[in-house]
Amino acid sequence: MTYLPDTNACIALLRATHPAIIARWRATPVPQMVLCSVVVYELRHGAERCRNPQLEHLKLDGFLEPYLSLPFDDVSARRCAEIRRALEADGARIGPHDLQIAAIALQHRLTLITHNTREFARIPGLQLVDWTVA
Repeated sequence: MTYLPDTNACIALLRATHPAIIARWRATPVPQMVLCSVVVYELRHGAERCRNPQLEHLKLDGFLEPYLSLPFDDVSARRCAEIRRALEADGARIGPHDLQIAAIALQHRLTLITHNTREFARIPGLQLVDWTVA
């Protein structure tokens, strides 16, 4: 199984706020974890908002370095549009970045690590796991 952590899972690891996430992340081999360009964007945006963006970007460089980062490409864009249409038809919406992350996870058959299971669970076929729960 290959995992794609959502931005909130990465932040919890970087800030060391959830011991369960830290333990599970450390127990998972690097080749079983991938990131995506949308998560990297959100992390970089967070770094830009810090008091010392340069230092935060350096920390992120070290964190991101060992992981493959999948792009939000044209195939992902189509999948994202399909998900959005289906959700809107049901009267359910989720944020645009979460739609993009979900599309990448579905396209590559990845299990999404997130604490935001209530929102992501609306997407049929998306495999989820919440590593903050023991």
